[in-house]
Amino acid sequence: MANATTDATFKKDVLESGKPVLVDFWAPWCGPCRMVGPIIDKISEKLHDKVDVYKLNVDDNPVTASQYGITGIPTVIIYRDGKVDRQFVGVQPEQVYLNALGA
Repeated sequence: MANATTDATFKKDVLESGKPVLVDFWAPWCGPCRMVGPIIDKISEKLHDKVDVYKLNVDDNPVTASQYGITGIPTVIIYRDGKVDRQFVGVQPEQVYLNALGA
């Protein structure tokens, strides 16, 4: 299951991680986000030893969402070494995210 990150913990959780990090930017009222959620959780279970997986609620954490220009959700961003590596907007199949992670 994906962990939650916040404006306060994003730098430590994501940018300073020694692993690739997948972040799901979402909101509870977003229908497509509810479709992506189980996909993200499956990836977290499959790759928990290789990849850190987080969810960031954009309503509760507007600073981080604004910093990364999140205007449409769900947005999934993969970070490597503290930098954006890949970004996906909208619902994608699990394999798209796995391929982007090199899994």
